[in-house]
Amino acid sequence: MPRATTRHDPPDRTPGAPPVPHAPTPAQTVGPFYGYALPFPGGERIAPAGHPGTVTVHGCVRDGAGAPVPDALLEFWQAGPDGSLTGAPGSLRRDPATGAVIGRNGVDFTGFGRVPTDADGHYAVRTLPATAPAGRPDAAPYLAVCVFARGLLHHLFTRVYFPEHATAHAADPLLARLPADRARTLLARPDGPGRYRFDVHLQQAEDGTYEETVFLAFR
Repeated sequence: MPRATTRHDPPDRTPGAPPVPHAPTPAQTVGPFYGYALPFPGGERIAPAGHPGTVTVHGCVRDGAGAPVPDALLEFWQAGPDGSLTGAPGSLRRDPATGAVIGRNGVDFTGFGRVPTDADGHYAVRTLPATAPAGRPDAAPYLAVCVFARGLLHHLFTRVYFPEHATAHAADPLLARLPADRARTLLARPDGPGRYRFDVHLQQAEDGTYEETVFLAFR
């Protein structure tokens, strides 16, 4: 029985000549796979339906060339109005026949949302105003964000802070440790009544027009 080999030399190679080196395998990105199973109907509606205090946070996810990332996925986490982090379990409704998620019940605030970007790299979530976590009197109100995108072997963590809490920003444990130009990448800007703009830059712009968003490492 012939012995298995791991290299196939060209048939015209001179016997005894050194092996022909193989060309490197072309680089490939990982994914995207996030458009399947993870998004669910109403994932962008974190606030209960019809709540008068709802605010909209929207923006664009961009790469280092400034191009929009059309297949990213963002998760948002925030404390409840009372500062609690427990959320309200069971707000997602499922089809009794298939078990598929068909949306939220429109009543409970869970403090969690999941939204994909569109073809222009844009996202939008509707939620309640940010609050600081209970037991953290030094923390400014924020939204925690987790970013998934093609080519990222590990998802990225960041935060969204809001301009009306400027006094609290000076004492916030994270913002106080950052240079002013880096801290600005975590600050949403007003964009109309009840609207804020927060863009996520996965890398610094090649022309230096904007900086990479600050991302966090958890140890």
